[in-house]
This record gives sequence, C-alpha cells and structure tokens, in this order.
Amino acid sequence: MPPKQVLLDKTTALPNRYEYQAYKHDSLFEHATWVYAFCRERLFRDDTRRIITTLWPDEDPAPGTTLIELGCGPGFYSCRLGERFREMSITGVDRSAKQVQWASERAGALRLTNCCFKRINALKLSCSDAAFDVVLASRLLTILPEQAGVIAEMYRVLRPGGRCFVAEPRYALWASIPLLAMWLLVGLIPSGNGYREPYKATVFSAEGFANLFATQPWKQFRTWQDGRYQYALCEKE
Repeated sequence: MPPKQVLLDKTTALPNRYEYQAYKHDSLFEHATWVYAFCRERLFRDDTRRIITTLWPDEDPAPGTTLIELGCGPGFYSCRLGERFREMSITGVDRSAKQVQWASERAGALRLTNCCFKRINALKLSCSDAAFDVVLASRLLTILPEQAGVIAEMYRVLRPGGRCFVAEPRYALWASIPLLAMWLLVGLIPSGNGYREPYKATVFSAEGFANLFATQPWKQFRTWQDGRYQYALCEKE
C-alpha cells in the first residue's frame, strides 16, 4: 500500500489536465519549461546525497515520513528521494503548471506512487499547520521577492521536531544562468504579457542567509557554505 499523502486544499490543486491560462505578468517557467529542467538536471549540483546524510545521518527516515519540497520545479529531488525511500510520502509544490506537469510525468515514468505534485505558491501553502516532518527547498529564494515569508511558511507547516533543509547558490552570475537562458528564449516568443521573474537572481551573504532563518523561533539551526552553494538545516521545537 502506498504511503498516505498529506491532503492539500483542493481549490489550489492543479487540475488533472494541468490547465493553464495566460495572464498579465506571466511566468518564464511556463514558456521555457525545458530550459529550467535542463539546467536542473545537467548544470546544477546534485545534492541528493547531501540532503540524505544531513537530514538522516544515522538511519533512514521512518516509514510514513512526510516531506514537502517547495519550488520543486521538474521534480528532480522529490523523485530521487521517492525512488530511494519508497515508504516516504513526498509532496512537491510549484507555482508553475508546466513544471508541475513535468514533475508528475517524471514520477509516472518511474512508477512512483509515493510522490504527488501540486500547483501551489510557496508563500501561501494550502496545508494545515504542522503537516510535514521535513521541508526541502533548493534554489527557491533566488527568485522570490518575499524570502522571509517563505521561511515563515516552512516553520508553520513543520511538525514539532521536524526539520528543513535549504540549499541556495552563493554567486549571482551562477544563480542567474537559468533566468538569463529563459529570458533569452522568451524574447523570441511573441507575447502580450510581461514576465514576473527578475533578470538577475537574488543571492545572500553568509550573514544575510543566516539572518533569514533567525526570524523564526527554531529549536536550533545552522548554516554553512560549500563551494558555490550555502545550506541551512533547521529544527523546530
């Protein structure tokens, strides 16, 4: 029997056919889906092993562990963890319908019954308080204007004793590669809409990154750097 999925508000879930209506200030991720998927799979660091050894250093996650990945994109980490830990329940959320579709198709091709994907804004998650054991986010803060709001949502949806793992690029040029590539592509696509993503990604100094997490009353948290990335591990009281 597949792991039980955490229920999210049906009104914010993506319809089965991934219906999409263009609107003013459209998203680059809808019109250049494959560009970001290519960057995620071919250019970015694969932190799967780092995620596992950081979150579960001594043993595998307990059966029934619930994890939500914010800004899951094409489902790279959700599916990798779903393959490794079949008894874990994984929910990936992203505001882009096309990214969610890509992730769902990836999970289907891998026959993963423990992964589901929803079109939901990470700033306004539709799940109840204390719904998940683990929150995961990678390269999410670089493109959002309200980073502190996302950290607050991470804290809210974690259960007591739950942990979150966050990975972010340290250098603006490296972090901006997918944005620049998508902007270049959509410049060739006629559109009556603007695009809401920035040209340049936001990156944080070591102090600024740590200060983001200090806005919530974690039991404990730590941040560290490794090469072109910086990381945070937080535990809720």
